[in-house]
Amino acid sequence: MRELTYVEATLEALDGAMARDPSIFVVGEGIGERGGNFNTTVGLYDKYGPERLCDTPISERGFVGMCAGAAMTGTRPVVDFMFLDFILDAFGELVNQIAKMQYMSSGRLKMPILLRGAIGIGHSAATHHSGSYYPIFAHLPGFRVVVPAIPSDAKGLFTTALQSDDPVLFLEHKSLLFNRGAVPEGDYAIPFGQARIARAGTDCTLVAIGSMVDKTLAVCEKLAEDGISAELIDPRTIAPLDMATILESVSKTGRLLIVDETFQPCGVGAEIAAQAVDKGFDDLDAPIRRLNGAHVPTPYSPPLELAIVPESDDIEQSVRDLLAE
Repeated sequence: MRELTYVEATLEALDGAMARDPSIFVVGEGIGERGGNFNTTVGLYDKYGPERLCDTPISERGFVGMCAGAAMTGTRPVVDFMFLDFILDAFGELVNQIAKMQYMSSGRLKMPILLRGAIGIGHSAATHHSGSYYPIFAHLPGFRVVVPAIPSDAKGLFTTALQSDDPVLFLEHKSLLFNRGAVPEGDYAIPFGQARIARAGTDCTLVAIGSMVDKTLAVCEKLAEDGISAELIDPRTIAPLDMATILESVSKTGRLLIVDETFQPCGVGAEIAAQAVDKGFDDLDAPIRRLNGAHVPTPYSPPLELAIVPESDDIEQSVRDLLAE
């Protein structure tokens, strides 16, 4: 199978969808002739022109609100917000309009808006370009929250997002954007709420999110050399969350560790742990463990930045501690 980068995979999905559906258009800063800060729209301006690739000023609340209105008319706007930190300027539009409009209109108005951009710590991007915040959006009714980890999933989930009548936050960890992986040719869609078992195992269940998937997979391979069989689950979507797959794995292994770069308090790991205890308590042979990034603003300094993110040694030690319980 051919290999594409994560960005190339989503670009292929977007290009194909725009060719089929003239109601899809993209807005954002630098997404026109320049092709986006991360090459997310390279080549599309020449194909579809300025009406469908709309460069914007630095006015997130303005263009997010504009796209909310456009979505209510039946078009399918794609907001390329570059970094998730930036779209927080439009939080009122997101929470009070986009997330609630379908409910407020008793379903008469749809909200087919796709909001996509980079998340995560890395490359000395500091505290205004490193946020993830997906626990916040997963907490709010109305949003679909997607966090792919590999290029093939990025393409399939992006295709689903472009077809959704619900607002979708498609969040791409910046350390993954230029990773390469096998990607099927042609059109395909991956349903929301369907986790991927990245590695089968029998001794413990590891749930990793976004950039933590590759790191955790490497640790699993290392642990296998010592006879430790870890099962790794990539949720792929945070809302909806596929707890059925996680619970099925826990019923087999009896142990659960959640690995997530985002903050631990009120995080996705807390939700997964709570549901696992509520629905799978009798299957657990040890306390549930969580491994998260430090609960601090993201520093600019590369050594300090490295110190606040779970690394391979941290993951390995957490697994060994869990198995020792």
